[in-house]
Amino acid sequence: MIKKILKINMFLFFLLNLTILLVKNSFGQILDITSPAKQVIIFDHEVDEILFEKNADELMKPASMAKVMTSYIVFDRLKDKSLQMTDTFLVSDKAWRMGGSRSFLELNSNVSIRDLLLGLIVQSGNDAAVVLAEGISGDEEAFAREMNRYAKILGMKNTYFTNSTGWPHPDLQTTSRDMIILTKKIINDFPKLYKLFNEKVFTYNNIKQSNRNPLLYTMNGADGLKTGHTMESGFGLIGSVKKNKRRVSIVINGLKSKKQRTFESKRLFNIVFRETTLLSLFNNQKSLSKANVWLGKETQVELIAEKPFKKIVSPLEYSKTNIKVEWMDPIAAPIKKGDVVGKIYISMPGKKNIKENLISSRNVEKLSSIMRIQALIKYLLYGEIVAN
Repeated sequence: MIKKILKINMFLFFLLNLTILLVKNSFGQILDITSPAKQVIIFDHEVDEILFEKNADELMKPASMAKVMTSYIVFDRLKDKSLQMTDTFLVSDKAWRMGGSRSFLELNSNVSIRDLLLGLIVQSGNDAAVVLAEGISGDEEAFAREMNRYAKILGMKNTYFTNSTGWPHPDLQTTSRDMIILTKKIINDFPKLYKLFNEKVFTYNNIKQSNRNPLLYTMNGADGLKTGHTMESGFGLIGSVKKNKRRVSIVINGLKSKKQRTFESKRLFNIVFRETTLLSLFNNQKSLSKANVWLGKETQVELIAEKPFKKIVSPLEYSKTNIKVEWMDPIAAPIKKGDVVGKIYISMPGKKNIKENLISSRNVEKLSSIMRIQALIKYLLYGEIVAN
């Protein structure tokens, strides 16, 4: 047996027609970011990785970004069918009197869950949030307890909700890290309902209002989520953008104006999608090479990667990435599909080599006893590996 080594650079990878998804991605070690926001976190859904953070565990006030949790709970009720979009809740005096952003619900009217959700998400209606809270839990205090129960289940360790709206309260608190956890969960758990965050306009009671998320109007691929502002919190935003089959979400907070919030959120997204790269390999499990088979019913077997590989790299690292495939040849039969037969080494400048498993793409049975003897004689006579 001999050790076989196949070296592949990125150019050859294209020639071999292996799928490489080149997208922009990553922060942290690659880019030196500064931001006027007090709290920032940037998350890449494709690799499930935090790309950049600033004061991500610092306590902050979520303001209306708390309504994302209210939405999550309603979505969960819709998913388990304890609620239907056509169900209605009564508008109480408390909900009708709520200040701040409103959906202009009428006192003592019955409003559908769908309209309440659109009022909550598009118009950031405090009245809609309270109606939903009271309809689900009986009163807003009980709903806040439900919000905290969900927060604990989702792993939001530093969050405490006091109401359904994000209305100022001394005990209300969260972190940008916790809010990105919530963002990830609402996108993953409710992909169809999440589309409501992309609604730009909602008209209720003959009053037309536009979505307050500026990214929906200024960035291709933006489809959520929520703005927030109080005097205590400053201006904040949870945003999510999907481009080229890749999603990135951000949470920023503590900015001084709407204009600064819009500019900074766009700037950060543009940096992510312009200056960084997602290296994605082995997605379609195509053959990397062929190995000879010893005493098998087939003379060769195709070798593939055990699993897809995804890594955030800089454009320079991408261009300098090299791949080496290594196995002992020939491989003795029998071989089962998925057997680890070698290693894949991925190297890039300045980083430790990455090692992945190389596996057989299919089963190869061994020859019968008589055929093995014949194959051995042919090998001794002709020096060739032959099959039946």
